[in-house]
Amino acid sequence: MRFLDYSFTRPEENLAYDEILLEMAENGRGEETLRVWESGVPFVVLGVSQVLRQEVYEKNCLDDRVAIMRRCSAGGCVLQGPGCLNFSLVLAHDRHPDLCTIRGSYCYILGAITAALANRGISAKHKGVSDMAIRGLKFSGNAQKRRRRHILHHGTVLYALDTQKIARYIREPIDRPQYRGTRDHHGFLTTVPLRSQDLKLVLCDAFNADPRPVKPGHNELEAAKNLAKETYRAQDWIRRR
Repeated sequence: MRFLDYSFTRPEENLAYDEILLEMAENGRGEETLRVWESGVPFVVLGVSQVLRQEVYEKNCLDDRVAIMRRCSAGGCVLQGPGCLNFSLVLAHDRHPDLCTIRGSYCYILGAITAALANRGISAKHKGVSDMAIRGLKFSGNAQKRRRRHILHHGTVLYALDTQKIARYIREPIDRPQYRGTRDHHGFLTTVPLRSQDLKLVLCDAFNADPRPVKPGHNELEAAKNLAKETYRAQDWIRRR
């Protein structure tokens, strides 16, 4: 599996690159990939079908110059920024039978990560449909975009993000996993006790990827920049719901 450690400066380009990796693999011009990235600036990102006004404190985002974005996958609204490592997986259905169902794919992917964390003495569990937690506190949320031959699975891993900031920008969710109960953002979230570089090694171990990252293809980067400009930066996309 190819390992990419590549972050764009612009939030929308980071989001667009994930979709490009999926589409290139689906069209026979790419390959299975593990990518890690981290935004140098805070921003809020909505799931593809979420309603902006129901999920985000827009005035607070505007006042603090925190951009609001929307990704191509489902799932909930999250705060990105320093201290939140993102991982993106492009996987082929024919190589991984567990990907044939949504539940099976989450069990397979999150199970591999929690097993790799256990090897480093961290007892994490797959909770709800698509979370990972330590002692019942969530440190990772995950989402997918599925195509006929490949899936894009991407997730967040909180390792140094100030979780108290989340409540300023993101409203309490209407849909809650049962294990969350009535806890607010700060009472429900935690960070995993590892550095960014150690987390990257965990992810490489989980998916048998060579931890020496390769350079991304020039065509991929240009396609991501173009998609970001045409779609991810557009208000029609961000405010589609």
